[in-house]
Amino acid sequence: MNSKKKDFLISISIIFTFCLVVILYLNYFFISKFGLNQENFIYVIIPLIVLGLAIFLSFSISILKPLFKSDEKLELSIKETIHELNIPVSTIQMNIQLLEKTIKDEKSIKRLERIKQASNNLLKLYETMEYNIKKEIDKIEKQEFYLDEIIFKSCDKFDDIKKDTKIIVNVPNKALLSDLNGFEKTIDNLISNAIKYNSKDNPLVEITFKDSILSIYNNGEKIDTKNLFIVFEKYFQENPSNDGFGLGLAMVKEFCDKNKITINIETLEFGNKFNLNLKNIII
Repeated sequence: MNSKKKDFLISISIIFTFCLVVILYLNYFFISKFGLNQENFIYVIIPLIVLGLAIFLSFSISILKPLFKSDEKLELSIKETIHELNIPVSTIQMNIQLLEKTIKDEKSIKRLERIKQASNNLLKLYETMEYNIKKEIDKIEKQEFYLDEIIFKSCDKFDDIKKDTKIIVNVPNKALLSDLNGFEKTIDNLISNAIKYNSKDNPLVEITFKDSILSIYNNGEKIDTKNLFIVFEKYFQENPSNDGFGLGLAMVKEFCDKNKITINIETLEFGNKFNLNLKNIII
């Protein structure tokens, strides 16, 4: 347990204990002086409860304020640092574009490609950190985007790893309003899993949309029925020998719950189908 959590728990315990002692003493004082019956119950107990809450809130705000202020300063510092990171990354990418026009030597071109890939990875890391901070403080702005564009963009990301997997997309140009970054990550996770856990013979991923339901199907091994209720839990892996940490579907479920998207899994004869009901984010 870190020091800040320890300070918070100790502070709350002290405040609660102090308030409890005060209320118990006042309760003893008033009951011994006026007695306790149906007539004076409301006039004795209720005011004491209200007074106890008032004292608790008053002391909590004054004692815990420095802890919250410390968090606010840390949050501001992180946001400023991340913002500053964007400047050198942009400078690197701009100079790469200029060098690409002049460099002809094959070795130099390969080196430049590695620098370009590294800068793209750094930019992706920057965007992820910025998104996670905004998500933590509930400052994610909803954006309008189109379902088919997100699906095709996500499929393109997996061109290098899909190998022989056939991906069929039948999705309309449907406008949505939601957290764009979170929706992209959700689709990426589902398509990645559909490719990863596919059948070795004739691997297939089929993405369709009908009646507000986005479905992502793969013809891999069926998810065991007993695991359908825990498959979205953090660190869960049906097969422990698989790569990864079991966080992908937990992130998917977290996003769907926060954005009122119902998600369920159908286990079919030759695979699994993940269904997302997008009715609450369709424009």
